[in-house]
Amino acid sequence: MNGTAAHRTVIVVGSGPTGLLLAGDLAAAGVTVMLVEKRPRRISNLSRAFGVHARTLEQLDARGLADELLTTGETITGLRLFRRLSLDLSTLPSRFPFLLITPQYEVERLLERRARDAGVEFAYDNEVVGLRQDDDGVDLDMRGVDGAVVTRRAAYVVGADGHRSAVREAIGLDFPGVSVIKSLILADVRLAEKPGGVLTVNGRDDAFAMIASFGDGWYRVMGWNRRNEVSDDAPLDLEEVKEITRRALGTDYGMHEARWLSRFHSDERQAPHYRVGRVFLAGDAAHIHSPAGGQGMNTGLQDAANLSWKLAAAVHDRAPEGLLDSYEAERHPVGRAVLRSSGGLVRLARARNPLLRAARALVSAFVDMAPPVQRKALGQITGIGYAYPAPRGAHRLTGTRVPDVALKHGRLYEALRGGRFVLITPGTYEGPGVREGWLTVERWAGDRRTAVLVRPDGYVAWAAEGADAAGIEEAVARHLGQALPAGSPGCRGAGAAEKRSTSRPG
Repeated sequence: MNGTAAHRTVIVVGSGPTGLLLAGDLAAAGVTVMLVEKRPRRISNLSRAFGVHARTLEQLDARGLADELLTTGETITGLRLFRRLSLDLSTLPSRFPFLLITPQYEVERLLERRARDAGVEFAYDNEVVGLRQDDDGVDLDMRGVDGAVVTRRAAYVVGADGHRSAVREAIGLDFPGVSVIKSLILADVRLAEKPGGVLTVNGRDDAFAMIASFGDGWYRVMGWNRRNEVSDDAPLDLEEVKEITRRALGTDYGMHEARWLSRFHSDERQAPHYRVGRVFLAGDAAHIHSPAGGQGMNTGLQDAANLSWKLAAAVHDRAPEGLLDSYEAERHPVGRAVLRSSGGLVRLARARNPLLRAARALVSAFVDMAPPVQRKALGQITGIGYAYPAPRGAHRLTGTRVPDVALKHGRLYEALRGGRFVLITPGTYEGPGVREGWLTVERWAGDRRTAVLVRPDGYVAWAAEGADAAGIEEAVARHLGQALPAGSPGCRGAGAAEKRSTSRPG
């Protein structure tokens, strides 16, 4: 690969949901993308994740995939935790006020198809064995099945290669944390008796079990038995899965015919940085946590949605100063918040101490009786409650997630499908139209006077009340990294504000 081609190339390592979404976004934006995967290519019907939350569905909607994914599973509008605590998903301010129960492989199937259609080069059976970077690019060493090592050069590399990330190790980052649960079991089984709902969850003093329906006759079972915490490589059979289910749920529903059985342990870990020079981490390579709340795959997909448009802007020389730094600044605090919330849930669920059980009952009652607290909990679990702080003095909407608002010619998440910024303006504004494929101008369906510039990932980059054409043009030029004519007011980079970006649950 010559130097010019490498300057326009991004290598993504890891073909899970995070890597597939990221690679597809970059290729759709005109970036040359190679996706490297250690495993051989295979279409598997086995996976750990099974729940897709509202914010992830919104991101998939912005890529034209959500409606198709909905046909692969079933939805639930309520979550019950600790027997007493109920969370009503139907109140979510989203086009998707529910949790979609569908296996991870369905998400991967759609994302892989999109990535291939966009022109991503897939390199299966290639293990990352070395990495070096300089001011101009990254050299990635890959060993194929024949044992030969090949070096590819790219402008940027993203490690989306899981909790044992070779990319993270190659850039010398630690992965500090602790093991939360020493031994969990997973199984895909058939049941003679159908549970009462799509998702059945319960825990007792020494056991926990969850059964989720995939809607095709197969059920995912996850469980834990305090009395039998063994290593990941210990044999697992269907009888043990049935025993754990009976302990926690009182019945095994006539469980039979397992197509997959697995053990794993649950850690809480987070890399201290998500960026080192020209190398980035996303998904499980950057953070892992307990399965409580089903936030793992979802958080990784939202990492990818945040990073992809920023990398595309950098490759195309459109990135304002500090834009790439804003990925870590925005997503690292979200990862930390997910670790805390999921860890808190699993510790309360496993509580044996009478004081902890009393605390669990108090928390459940408080959340049930306090709508603001329940909304915050729902926002964290589903991902719609996170926002990115704005510079001092910015409009109150800056940094917030934008719901699927009605536009004069459709809705916002349809307008976002081109991977562009969307400028929503009052009806009196005559905008510049589509600017070199990176900006679409839309109008409110009603008479709203707020001008809003929406980032490709669905968050507000800038907003103003009653802004004139000059103010709108200045904001567009600043956030899209395009220079204004000499002497134009406010001609400056966005780096200072973006370098201060962090995340907070909203």
